[in-house]
Amino acid sequence: MSLLLWLHIGFAIFTIGPITAATMSAPRAIRNKNVSALQFIQRTTRIYSLASLGVFVFGLALGIMIGDGLLGRWYMTASMTLFIVAAVLLVIIDRDLRTAVQALSSESADDDAKVENGRIAAISGLLSVIWLVILFLMVIPE
Repeated sequence: MSLLLWLHIGFAIFTIGPITAATMSAPRAIRNKNVSALQFIQRTTRIYSLASLGVFVFGLALGIMIGDGLLGRWYMTASMTLFIVAAVLLVIIDRDLRTAVQALSSESADDDAKVENGRIAAISGLLSVIWLVILFLMVIPE
């Protein structure tokens, strides 16, 4: 059980932080029309988003191992629901990053990915708040 806790915390530290940093830096790369940096940000976001599923998996396994109705408590349900919402938002960010890379890589000067820039900025801010709420729910139970 101790190993599951360490894996859960380790995945949280080493995946959530880089995802947040990458998504928050994407709007600047779009504004500067830095396609190579944006491609790196997209790749980083995709890799760490997939790895962040380890946080959910090991947290769920830990909740099952502890038992005692832990997964049925309101803060656990809220945390898992928020994590799933965050995963969906990461998929949307990945889509917008891909669209921004295509727009900035094209020869057309008309599309400068302003729509994607605003959407990525807004969603990454919301994503950061979701991570903080999940952290609060995990640290301050009942």
